[in-house]
Amino acid sequence: QVQLVESGGGLVQPGGSLRLSCTASRSIFSMLTMGWYRQAPGKQRDLVARITTGGTTNYADSVKGRFTISRDNAKNTVYLQMNSLKPEDTAVYYCNALFALASSNYWGQGTQVTVSS
Repeated sequence: QVQLVESGGGLVQPGGSLRLSCTASRSIFSMLTMGWYRQAPGKQRDLVARITTGGTTNYADSVKGRFTISRDNAKNTVYLQMNSLKPEDTAVYYCNALFALASSNYWGQGTQVTVSS
């Protein structure tokens, strides 16, 4: 099993920035496709950004140009740099790991991001 621990959430004003981190417990990290999802009240959990084992990234249209996902395999950590934050970005953000070889999917506990004046 892979345990994921997120950090970096908090309260920020519109236009501000936050960086979320997610650290995996196991050294198979380099074999994992990593993603960030978010879930706002009354909404489904949606993909925000994803990064493959090869470093290819994908973003939701709503965050494209503002958010950047990256990974540091040496630290077993994936990051989500969030700039130009909007109130609509307010949600619980969840780290996700996909180990396709074993058909395994893992979730972090979530971290709250609140964008408000």
